[in-house]
Amino acid sequence: MTQVTNTVRFVLDGRIVEAQGERRTTTVLDYLREQLQRTGSKEGCAEGDCGACVVLVGELNAAGTGVDYVPSNACIQLLPTLDGKSLKTIESLKRADGSLHPVQDAMLSCHGSQCGFCTPGIVMSLTGLLQTVAAPTREQITNALSGNLCRCTGYKPIVEATLTASQAGAAQLKLDDGADLTLLQQIRRARTPSYNLEGEIVVQPVVRTRKGNEFVSPATVAEVAQYLLQHPQATLLAGSTEIGLQVNKQFARPEHIVSLGNVTELRQVQSAATSWRIGAQVSLTQVEQVVAQAYPDFAEVLRRFGSPPIRSTATLAGNIANGSPIGDSMPCLMALGATLLLRRGETTRTLALDSFYTGQKKNVLQAGEFIEAIDLPKPTPGSVFRAHKVSKRFDQDISATCCALSYTLRGGQLAQVKLAYNGLTPWPSRAPKLESLLQGRAPGEVSAQALDAAIAASFTARDGLRATWAYRALVARNLVLQFLEEAPSRSDASKEVLA
Repeated sequence: MTQVTNTVRFVLDGRIVEAQGERRTTTVLDYLREQLQRTGSKEGCAEGDCGACVVLVGELNAAGTGVDYVPSNACIQLLPTLDGKSLKTIESLKRADGSLHPVQDAMLSCHGSQCGFCTPGIVMSLTGLLQTVAAPTREQITNALSGNLCRCTGYKPIVEATLTASQAGAAQLKLDDGADLTLLQQIRRARTPSYNLEGEIVVQPVVRTRKGNEFVSPATVAEVAQYLLQHPQATLLAGSTEIGLQVNKQFARPEHIVSLGNVTELRQVQSAATSWRIGAQVSLTQVEQVVAQAYPDFAEVLRRFGSPPIRSTATLAGNIANGSPIGDSMPCLMALGATLLLRRGETTRTLALDSFYTGQKKNVLQAGEFIEAIDLPKPTPGSVFRAHKVSKRFDQDISATCCALSYTLRGGQLAQVKLAYNGLTPWPSRAPKLESLLQGRAPGEVSAQALDAAIAASFTARDGLRATWAYRALVARNLVLQFLEEAPSRSDASKEVLA
């Protein structure tokens, strides 16, 4: 593998693009439009909501025989994250003979486009879906479109276009990337660390400025740990769904950016007898697949977290580290008893997630320390987990509150109760007074009045942009009541324990 310094290299339609002299915070969308004149991808919101900028980012599969694609919002992805990868835009779909891709053709014949501004992003989302699901259901199509806003067509013709395109068959739907494979092998980033003559790890920058600011993409956890010891104020970049917003909306220019996308160890889910260890770079899409059977409510909360382009890049560790008061994953993880593996240099420690936050967007991380993995317990016999997110829009919206509850039934009474919320406090948290109220009672013995009193004693009343306190408190109580009303009967719980 050859290495070009201070140059971002990626494969675009059978050729290697070398981006030199670009800022470390240049977005993929800006580079496409301003430097490559690929203006099909549009900027609508610059925050990953509208989907007008969706592109497909590819990496070699594990066997090196093909390219795996994920949809991505180009407006919030930083250009250096493309180093060693491939890219497909709406212009990439044009065939060698000048013909259209089946999705484009069907969008025309089914009248799926009117003003056309959002159409390129829609076509790329659907093309990405059809790379892995050649004959999707309507539900799969609407889920793939959940991050693409269109104010003209009403979506019906777009769904019909997808169903029509799927009839072309997998061979016709496949992206033309045969020429990309060899090139991806050439520019693939190193998977092993570099050392100087003294045997010390040296993290090679992808981009470095004359002032010494840089964007680095380490290959190992050891490199990440070493770099953070040297630059404890560095910004860790996982999915860029938060940092991309800061770059676009606040004009943030972090001096040192550490991208975790090239660290194989952090992209793995390890399954043990009683838990999963989820690396810090594992996407929400992957987590959703891991927990789908064991914790379907958790999987649904993750599905509603954001659009497919957001979920394919955002990470569980990033959501935790961001520490938003309305972070959706944290109540579920707290109710399930998740713990964090924290690392600083060569030293690691384990911490319960419910002990991680010390204030609004504040946590216990020391200088140079980072989240290496999340340990998520697997279900035990007789355990019950429920969670639900309440928001103004059902899909792709910020929570008014998300409630998560886990328990077991012993002799018809609630035991091992863990209850957590977001949106009720300045950071996601457990609700110990409510847990004490539930502990040792039969589900039918818990009254609305008792829950209201416990909520009033537990939280400070605050109105917010997404909901008033009166609404949030009412929802917090009603979700618990609903979960208890749907509790398994005593006989069913006994069967689960015996199983």
